[in-house]
Amino acid sequence: MLELYLLRHAKAKCEGEKLPDAERPLSQRGRNQAAAMAPALMRRSAFEGEVVSSPARRARETLEAMAELLPEGTPGPVAHFDEALYTFDGEALRAWLQGRPEGSRRLLVVGHNPALLELARWLSPEAPEALPTGALLHLRLPGESWQALEKHAAEGLASLTPEQASHALFLRRAPAPPDLRKADLAGRLLGQLGHLYRLVRTLEPGVMAGIDPEFLHQYRVNLRRSRAIGEAVLATARQSGSGKAPGLKKRLKVLKARAQATSDLRDLDVFLESLADTPPPLVARSRRALERFLKAHQREQHTTLCQQLSQPGYAEQMQAWQAFVDSREFGQALARLSTPKVEAVLAERIAGHDRDLAGLTPDAPDEAFHDLRKAVKRIRYLAELEPKRQRRFLKGLKARQTLLGEFQDLCTRQAWIAAFAAGSPKASRRRKECDAWCAALEAQKRALRERIMALAPLRESGPAAR
Repeated sequence: MLELYLLRHAKAKCEGEKLPDAERPLSQRGRNQAAAMAPALMRRSAFEGEVVSSPARRARETLEAMAELLPEGTPGPVAHFDEALYTFDGEALRAWLQGRPEGSRRLLVVGHNPALLELARWLSPEAPEALPTGALLHLRLPGESWQALEKHAAEGLASLTPEQASHALFLRRAPAPPDLRKADLAGRLLGQLGHLYRLVRTLEPGVMAGIDPEFLHQYRVNLRRSRAIGEAVLATARQSGSGKAPGLKKRLKVLKARAQATSDLRDLDVFLESLADTPPPLVARSRRALERFLKAHQREQHTTLCQQLSQPGYAEQMQAWQAFVDSREFGQALARLSTPKVEAVLAERIAGHDRDLAGLTPDAPDEAFHDLRKAVKRIRYLAELEPKRQRRFLKGLKARQTLLGEFQDLCTRQAWIAAFAAGSPKASRRRKECDAWCAALEAQKRALRERIMALAPLRESGPAAR
């Protein structure tokens, strides 16, 4: 099997500086693209084989920018520059590829469009319509000889753009929020739901790429915000007896299930990020073993999520949700919504939160604190339906949610540490290390418990107090 990586150079400065085309340097955007793609190419082992690049300055600087961003100790690409790759002709590029000597089965080509895309289309009917600057195509080809390549021979093709590798770059092209300043409550919520749906769908490629964890985080947040608006409609309809939105409860269960399907992966992302910031209290060998253990589970969870997102049923569910939002029945339910009704439900939830807070004890199970965290989230999402009106309340709520989130993170870390220790072949020694670490986390949890139980009731700062 042959592995072929086709990388288009990152964004170059526009012509106009009286430089020859071959001397055009990368723009700042191009450098950002290269930085975003570096970990993606490393993860796909693209630098481990032969690297051949166009000698054009923008291609050279793409590789240089990537090498600068690789982790310390990671071997960077050792590139050869070939004048034949400074071409925009797909047939010329194909002839060059078929002339490669046998030996290297993994080849990274850094070059130019339209030559790269024309070659990819010759090799695979699944090649995309476009190949943006900084984008990568990864093709798996049968056999062991580049000379024997045939049309549409590729057995697999994967593509990745810088906007799928970096959430910061994605934001440049993300769907713009609608201008809802003059809309009434119903119109504003309908506009928000449409925007949230578009965000969820456009975030999916970044989630599946799995390079930047922020894609997954924002995907979860926007699913939950969509569900929160739907729950507000459902709750106010029930409380006021003003009718129902048939099918809404069923749709909300789907959104909840989709968000829950990301929970373990998000927890692993957060835990691994924390290890990079604060090394764990383990010996070096145990640290490396823990990181391998967590990353293996991370890959497993990500693979499962990608399989779910790739199923036709997923797209059908999401499209059904959007169709429901656009339905007349849901529009009528939204029209019955009003600020007093929203605040009545908000006051009810605040009262429930305060009862749960007052019932906490030092010996209460962790789950009681988790339930309080979930209640705060639901209150926040409901208050965000009127962000200007609830600005002061939301500001105070954020600190409370952060505190409860820290407690949840400590519990999650304890669970993963225990699983790591139990599955270790050197369990007795590592279990002692892990037990000591878990005990230190437990002490942090006790301190957080005291801070949480000392929180003032929300009614003192909530809408009901004003």
